[in-house]
Amino acid sequence: MIASRADFCAVRPPAAPYQMNKDSSQTALLWIVAAGFFMQSLDTTIVNTALPSIANSLHVAPLAMQPVVVAYTLTMAMLTPASGWLADRFGTRRVYFAAILVFVLGSICCASAHTLGQLVMARVLQGLGGSMLLPIGRLAVLRSVSGEQYVSALAFISIAGQLGPIAGPTLGGWFVQAITWHWIFLINVPIGAVGLYAVQRFLPSHDSTQAPPFDLIGCTLLSLCMIAFSLAIDTPVATHRAAWSAALFALAVASALAYIPHAKHRRNPLFKLSLFGEPNFSVGLIGNLVCRVGSSAVPFLVPLLLQLQLGYSPLHSGLMMLPAALAGTLAKRWIAPLVRRYGYDTFLLVNTIIVGSAIVAFALISRGTPLVIEIAILAVFGAANSMQFAAMNSVTLKDLSHEDAGSGNSLFSMVQMLAIGLGVSIGGGLVNLFSAQWGSAALGFRFSFVCVGVITLLSAWVFRHLDDPSGTRVVGRQAAQSAGR
Repeated sequence: MIASRADFCAVRPPAAPYQMNKDSSQTALLWIVAAGFFMQSLDTTIVNTALPSIANSLHVAPLAMQPVVVAYTLTMAMLTPASGWLADRFGTRRVYFAAILVFVLGSICCASAHTLGQLVMARVLQGLGGSMLLPIGRLAVLRSVSGEQYVSALAFISIAGQLGPIAGPTLGGWFVQAITWHWIFLINVPIGAVGLYAVQRFLPSHDSTQAPPFDLIGCTLLSLCMIAFSLAIDTPVATHRAAWSAALFALAVASALAYIPHAKHRRNPLFKLSLFGEPNFSVGLIGNLVCRVGSSAVPFLVPLLLQLQLGYSPLHSGLMMLPAALAGTLAKRWIAPLVRRYGYDTFLLVNTIIVGSAIVAFALISRGTPLVIEIAILAVFGAANSMQFAAMNSVTLKDLSHEDAGSGNSLFSMVQMLAIGLGVSIGGGLVNLFSAQWGSAALGFRFSFVCVGVITLLSAWVFRHLDDPSGTRVVGRQAAQSAGR
């Protein structure tokens, strides 16, 4: 970290240069991890504004671009639990270097895609690298930074996660309008090249250890559950669609149920079933999934609404997303005092209603809507949604024991990524369904916003079941691990 004023003024013994070097190395480490987090969060949002232009280039319908977003988030959800084991088995520096390299190669493949199928496969490769950037970077910080500095270090890293959603939509719109859509992926190449050099130069090695055997069967069962559930929501099969969806739902349920006896009889399962013995973790996990399904549809649907229905340019639609991102960043400071005063249950009940109502309000936006109204709706959604994420993260993880914190946080990250993919699939699917039924894309968007807003509102009932709603027992390290997410 940065040296204090006394460090510069005091006369140091010969060990001082070593301390300065150590501080410099830790600062470099934080910048490396922050850069990786920035690339990951940027690529989650930068694509949304460019989807209509990419669809036009690939000769497909804009709403057929859902798999481009879903493939990335679903891949990260499946592979995130393996990141910690890989770091233990092969060393932090080696795996983090490989993660950046794979992410950059995936970005190049995305920019080189000529068909939708090629782009989806390239996004899977990109998600493979992205799934390891934040967890392994966070692990490197945990192993290199002292306990009293850990929360501050993660707070610094979380800033990069906040900058990604702020810069992503506008940067994506500018690239599309000023150059070509390919640059929304190629921008990762120079950032990644610098990151690869910095990892070799500054990241501590943290040599490989004797890691316990990885639960490949458990990971496969949960991955199969997520894939089957996602495909059931948005199956590409045209004939016998209902039958295929029912079969995929059944496969998802069977995979989840098969994990239970597997976890009971395995010494080191991927996720211990005892995690669900903590009431707030179970309630928070379900509430997060339901709430994020609704709110995750908004970053996908709003740029499409602005460009396809209101005639906005890609850059203009990207700029319109700034009020939500900026309001979300500013609202974070209100979370702690509000939770302390009203408790988690009351805060999440009221705030969830605000988030859901703001999503429903997007249905009111049309060509005749004043610009100030559009900005106000986006700002209210951004502020409430940001506080919602932070409060949901904290209440879900706050009561986990130290030994369960890492496993719980990993499962929590999986659910977050799964919810993003489901939100995009459900939102896009509803627009297609209502547009075909009513013969109007404008009505399709309106009814879709109402539906995903109602889904978000349903999570308010889930959060009513929280235990210990006072909001006073927040574990600092666990809350910091979820910062920016």
